[in-house]
Amino acid sequence: MSLPHAILTALLEKPSSGLELTRRFDKSIGYFWSATHQQIYRELGKLEADGLIRALASEQPARGQKKRYEVLPAGRAELARWSAAAQDPKPHRDTLLLRLRAAAVVGTEGIAADLRRHLDLHTRQLAEYREIEKRDFPPGKDGPEDRLRHLVLRAGIDLETFWTQWLTHALAEFAELPGAESQSR
Repeated sequence: MSLPHAILTALLEKPSSGLELTRRFDKSIGYFWSATHQQIYRELGKLEADGLIRALASEQPARGQKKRYEVLPAGRAELARWSAAAQDPKPHRDTLLLRLRAAAVVGTEGIAADLRRHLDLHTRQLAEYREIEKRDFPPGKDGPEDRLRHLVLRAGIDLETFWTQWLTHALAEFAELPGAESQSR
């Protein structure tokens, strides 16, 4: 149920077309809640049919022109209801951790290389988040909306920091396993 709420949030921040929304998902919301372009367009249709958003009137109607959407009062009320509701955390599922567990019983072939690859990916993501933080949240930018958005970014920074530290530790542990010299190359 969260994709419609992610879309309502994005539209309340800025009325947008479907294309603009997909670009914004690719650049910000998608870091913590991903969706394909098709999912976004399908959800826009449902939200409009449910009376939660509407297409804005175009100043110059033209064939094939992209629709821009805004949130209606019912959409704002639904988002407020959803954001205030209690939700339990979801169990963490990670295939890398499951693969490590499997490696304990079937062997470690390929695991070290993938740990290094994951470390590289998380290191790059952490650097990207830190650049966003430096660019978008300079000292003194501390209005309530900015603080909450920064808090979301800090969650990403902290998660990537965790993964880079854990993967570094995992690679060190892996290097100490019997036969690891042949596996770690």
